[in-house]
Amino acid sequence: MATKPLNKLTAGEIVQAISTGTSTAEAVARACLDRIAVREPHVEAWQFLDPDLVLKQARALDASGKIGPLQGVPVGIKDIIDTCDMPTEYGTPIHKGHRPRIDAAVVALTRRAGGLIMGKTVTTEFANRHPGKTRHPQDPTRTPGGSSSGSAAAVGDHMVPLGMGTQTTGSTIRPAAFCGCVGYRPTWGDIRCHGVMEAAGSVDTVGLIARSVDDIALYRDVLLGVAPQPLAAKIIDAPHIGFCRTPFWDQCEPATQELLEDCGAKLAKAGATVSEVVLPQEFERIDDAHRWVSSFEFARNRAWEIDHHYEMISETLRNNRLKDGLACSFEKYRESRSFLARARRIMHDVFKDFDVLLVPSASGEAPVGLNATGNASHCLIWTSTHVPCMTLPLFTGPNGLPVGAQLIAARNNDRLLFEVARWVTSKYTT
Repeated sequence: MATKPLNKLTAGEIVQAISTGTSTAEAVARACLDRIAVREPHVEAWQFLDPDLVLKQARALDASGKIGPLQGVPVGIKDIIDTCDMPTEYGTPIHKGHRPRIDAAVVALTRRAGGLIMGKTVTTEFANRHPGKTRHPQDPTRTPGGSSSGSAAAVGDHMVPLGMGTQTTGSTIRPAAFCGCVGYRPTWGDIRCHGVMEAAGSVDTVGLIARSVDDIALYRDVLLGVAPQPLAAKIIDAPHIGFCRTPFWDQCEPATQELLEDCGAKLAKAGATVSEVVLPQEFERIDDAHRWVSSFEFARNRAWEIDHHYEMISETLRNNRLKDGLACSFEKYRESRSFLARARRIMHDVFKDFDVLLVPSASGEAPVGLNATGNASHCLIWTSTHVPCMTLPLFTGPNGLPVGAQLIAARNNDRLLFEVARWVTSKYTT
């Protein structure tokens, strides 16, 4: 670990280095700031970054004499999540310079654990479709995904080891996959969203981005407010994996389909029980139901901006999510919401014979162009049914860019998801 640059350490490695006295929070912060200074002009992952504030925090952590579970770990916070000492602008000029009075719950819990809030990362407008300024860390002509674009790019480019995002459709999993990170969307409702801008509360979650499964498990425990429990030293044996060609399989690039099929075959040879699983026919309606539920809620949540600053909202947002939401009747919304509640009950039965499902994270590599953030369809079934998801950076696409494999577990089986994800990573990469 001594020869590894400090900015490339995982969260767990940073805590170990600080606790043993081989490094300090200030040294780690300086290494990350040095990386940002070199790379930020090309990636543009940060909406707000104050190096003096970062170093002040780091010195205070070193002077405290405490060793928390995230001691000295730099974290990038998506700019729809409130911070008391930094602006929160929600990806829109309407709220430029907005200063919350208190931290969001997830930020306060991060600080309580010794985490260092590095700054605010770029989000799309109101965490929706209109892209921010961030570029893919490996190819500036490509999108980093969205809406948690800055967090994914910052982690993928080794600016910080941890990033916090959110997900209403695919806003954590997709950018994490594009940028070569581990991305995690928890069981809906587990992590508190107080102080996080609501897009559509029926499906919103906080999402986490890191470079290891163990870091995700650690950060989840911190945000649950429980004593961190390390994943078992012994990796799970012979998991039951359902290989699932979802209703959106034909939207995958052929290379992605082949990578996933080869992955399933390799995992079977490594000892997993891998079986084909077909989702119930009713799930073909989830796309439509998610559209109306998320749009209806989003449009109501943006009532003040619509009434007072409509001209400052992008045409992209006005002509898509807001247009749908304002046109959606309450009856259609309520029926769509009831359908999703039924789909969640049906999903429980899908996992009777499986520990996890193996599905695409996205259609393929990050697409060329900065005017859109990529196809989110590969995430919406899982987001809508409130189950935990994780993307792993297992594959390299035809252009040499990352392609993720997504694992899905039953609701409330997040720890099992982590265990299987470690098994999959160990078997696929050896």
